[in-house]
Amino acid sequence: MTDYVIRVETSPHAVNAQAWDALLAIQPSGTPFMRHAYLSALHDSGSATALTGWSAHFITLTDSQGLAAACVVYLKDHSYGEYVFDWAWASAYQQHGVPYYPKAVVAVPFTPVPGARLLARTASAREALIQALITWCGQRGMSSLHVLFADEADTTACESAGLMLRHTVQFHWKNTAEKYSDFDQFLMSLAQEKRKKIRQERRKVMEAGVTFSPLRGADITPSDWDFFYRCYERTYLEHGNAPYLSRDFFARMSTTMPENWLLFIAKRDGKRIASSLIGISTNEANGASGVAYGRYWGALERVDCLHFEACYYQPLQWCIAHGFDRFEGGAQGEHKMARALMPVKTTSAHWLAHPAFADAVARFLEREDQGIARYMDDLTERNPFRKSVT
Repeated sequence: MTDYVIRVETSPHAVNAQAWDALLAIQPSGTPFMRHAYLSALHDSGSATALTGWSAHFITLTDSQGLAAACVVYLKDHSYGEYVFDWAWASAYQQHGVPYYPKAVVAVPFTPVPGARLLARTASAREALIQALITWCGQRGMSSLHVLFADEADTTACESAGLMLRHTVQFHWKNTAEKYSDFDQFLMSLAQEKRKKIRQERRKVMEAGVTFSPLRGADITPSDWDFFYRCYERTYLEHGNAPYLSRDFFARMSTTMPENWLLFIAKRDGKRIASSLIGISTNEANGASGVAYGRYWGALERVDCLHFEACYYQPLQWCIAHGFDRFEGGAQGEHKMARALMPVKTTSAHWLAHPAFADAVARFLEREDQGIARYMDDLTERNPFRKSVT
């Protein structure tokens, strides 16, 4: 068995960025949101730090060949910004006088994008990393360990290590194997009533005089980023919350990861009124020519159906034009099915230190999983495509 040197660092800058990204690059389901620059921006901008309830610890395993496995685990005293909801578990602990917080979370803060969480050179290195995490959590007295929105390799290894699996549902759009030639061809794949509804919604935005301009990578100027942040911040404030991410975070994205961003700006009468920000990845290691991720949006003026146009139709049209394989619509949202985003099961893995609570959660997850399976079957039967389209 390989002997690994295990290190725990509280700053991303204590971990070699090139080695981290090289490890990420060989993961079949690596995403831009696990890049060293992304995690560093969350940390350095103050968006995800101990002050906001995200105390980062970067755990690395090295051997004679260098970095063999790595992950970031956050110690948390709340459950905000995770999108895998465990409030009921925390409440049960509280009712029995047992502390649930702090807990340990392996996740990308505020980013419910499925993908690799436990970066590893080999399967055995991934298994060693999981065991190191469990041991470390036990030594720190953590109530639990949660690996959120993990990929198949991670969840398989986690389950082998005794972690319990939990499933949720997201909605993703997939291009055809032959690729749609344009948005109209995509529409023709849908049932008539769905096709008609989308055309009506798009017509409302067009007749309101709204036009869109897509900006990619370095073409997004600081002024564009400023405008986007005004929109993004307004959306949060209208819901009574401060935004999770700071303007400084996006400034760092514009300098360290510009190639991973696509910005749509909506204008009316020459005035900018709304924007949506899409993450993009063209990493061939994931087996796709391109993947887009719906992330953030906001508007300074209200226009009927503007949200659908900015967050779904414009990105889908762009993905089709650029031959992208997939558009991930983010967490939850059954309404996305009407826009041809189909249900996809996502998986997280959970370890609870308290045996009695672990048994209770295991029984709960078994019942919940049966419900998720029925829900997926129901959604699949209600798919928006023409019956002749498979």
